[in-house]
Amino acid sequence: MTDITPKLPLLAVAQNLRAIGLLVTGIALFSVQDLILKLLSGNYPLSEAMVFRSLTALPLIWVLVLFDGGSKTLFTPGMMRMIGRGFVVFAPYTLYYLALAALPIATVVALFFAAPLFITLLSVPMLGEKVGKPRWTAVIIGFGGVVLMARPGTDLFDWAAVLAVAAASTYALAMISARQLGRSETASAMAFWGNAVFLLCATLLSLIFGAGQFEGETHKSLAFLTRAWVTPSPQDLALMCTCGVIAAIALTLLTQAYRMGEASIVASFEYTAMIWGVIFGWIFFADWPTHTGWIGISIISGAGLFVLWREYRAKRA
Repeated sequence: MTDITPKLPLLAVAQNLRAIGLLVTGIALFSVQDLILKLLSGNYPLSEAMVFRSLTALPLIWVLVLFDGGSKTLFTPGMMRMIGRGFVVFAPYTLYYLALAALPIATVVALFFAAPLFITLLSVPMLGEKVGKPRWTAVIIGFGGVVLMARPGTDLFDWAAVLAVAAASTYALAMISARQLGRSETASAMAFWGNAVFLLCATLLSLIFGAGQFEGETHKSLAFLTRAWVTPSPQDLALMCTCGVIAAIALTLLTQAYRMGEASIVASFEYTAMIWGVIFGWIFFADWPTHTGWIGISIISGAGLFVLWREYRAKRA
């Protein structure tokens, strides 16, 4: 049987390989940030870590803006839409970090990777895309893996799993809006306004919870949210600021990766975050997925990769 799948030119293959290398490096850096925030979540409030992260990232992202068209790219007719998207982006990151405080890193990462499934769902009403039966089947199977990992209705259920799934759904919404804005706005401008909104919202959270009037929650996620501000040690302050450096560098790597390579190919390598989640969880917290956890990870990853592969085939055709 003759293979009629279009072949990529050698130049495109080389570009995709370089893009994959950039993305894998960026994902590894973001995984280090996840580890740092989980380590800090037992002693500091989320808002404090967010403020120092955003302040550190701000000048670094500004440099990125200067290299990507200058300040004029910030003040465009789409500025208010970019700011609005910043609020949408704030939600998944906050929910994701709160889930990290209570659950193993590998579990949170796996549940978060339901995002491609949500993107498929949202692309129909928001982008008018057509989704065939194979992808709908993959979406259903993938959500079955989510249910398997979350285990609602059992003694093993932790409502922090709902936070991770909510992070995936709101992240999907942010990515859909990025597709729409990306037609007219630069990635660095969206990152700048996103970080500015991140800093604003983190400051508001600090004003609400920073004095400790709501402190005393026993659940790790709620304690991470409501804990009063604490004067950080020099080492911990350095870790919080490191998160800002990581965010700026990793964002640059991911942005360049998606510019250089084909998105449907490059995106599949975001699943390398699952590897780092398992490794870091095992080394630093003695967390190792159960048999059920491995099955759930496999189902979610397989379904997400299949969705990306079908999207790639459709675009190549």
